[in-house]
Amino acid sequence: MQDLQPMARFGGLLATDLRDVTSDVSALDSTGFWAVSADFEGRMTCARFGDVREVPVPAPVPGAWRGPAADRWTSSLDRDAYVAGVRRIREHIAGGEVYQANLCRVMSAPLPDPDGADVDALTALLARGNPAPYAGTIRLPAHGVEIATASPELYLSRSGRHIESGPIKGTGRTAADLLEKDHAENVMIVDLVRNDLGRVCTTGSVAVPELCAVEEHPGLVHLVSRVSGELADGAGWPELLDATFPPGSVTGAPKSSALRIIEALETAPRGPYCGGIGWVDADRGVAELAVGIRTFWIDRQATGGPRLLFGTGAGITWGSDPEREWAETELKAARLLAVASGAYQASGGTVR
Repeated sequence: MQDLQPMARFGGLLATDLRDVTSDVSALDSTGFWAVSADFEGRMTCARFGDVREVPVPAPVPGAWRGPAADRWTSSLDRDAYVAGVRRIREHIAGGEVYQANLCRVMSAPLPDPDGADVDALTALLARGNPAPYAGTIRLPAHGVEIATASPELYLSRSGRHIESGPIKGTGRTAADLLEKDHAENVMIVDLVRNDLGRVCTTGSVAVPELCAVEEHPGLVHLVSRVSGELADGAGWPELLDATFPPGSVTGAPKSSALRIIEALETAPRGPYCGGIGWVDADRGVAELAVGIRTFWIDRQATGGPRLLFGTGAGITWGSDPEREWAETELKAARLLAVASGAYQASGGTVR
């Protein structure tokens, strides 16, 4: 295996010179620049780096990334199982147990060249083939964290005591594809995020500056809202994450019921997918964590050898059509898997 040095990249920031790695969230309230990876199931990795500088994402280097062939990907839930899961969630909704739940599947494929696999080379491909506002890399091979994300969704940003979240709910190829169901789903999740932030923000400070705005992303559109608040005195990162994690947009409402249903229906752990990925600058009191969607990660301990993984899912409501929800998961995955497999046709030729 090539000597992959620990590093993190977020947009135009490059962090190197690893100083410390901990699972203790309170460290984010101390000092230094931290890269943060929080698995959906709760595993937390906080890595403090000593050297942080502005460096543009490099252009892809031909041959630097060898991804799985497009036909090697398998899914934790096939089409029949996913459609059956959507129907089961609708039964839970009819029974009054939940209003909405996110049903996800994890796709994986063997890496053709595991010893040469570098997630930062994949990030360079994603930056060209699927640019995203919260793109980045966390590369900590010794700690089992190798992530390349092209996330479009803000989980939490922080500037001093000011907190913002940008939940996404509602996806289509174009704005004309968005249905009333998509708007209703977004509003439900906004209410959930408001309640989550309300647990740790000062009374009366939680607001919704933007509701159901249409955002264009490569190959699709999303409905995006924005929720903000002022963090209460005495509340820090442990309290903030305890109140809001996992992100509401990838769980459901009520969150506790949705999590129970998700656990019963999904057959593979989500890992970094649907978790939190980003950075915290404790010295300046600023941070930006994305929801871990449109995210790849390497599992070097997988049965049968190292694998590349990717998650995709959809929010299920009473108005959901099971086949349409399956199609939404396919739409979200298609472009990203093509980029990772080296099959995506960008202007000027194939991205490789």
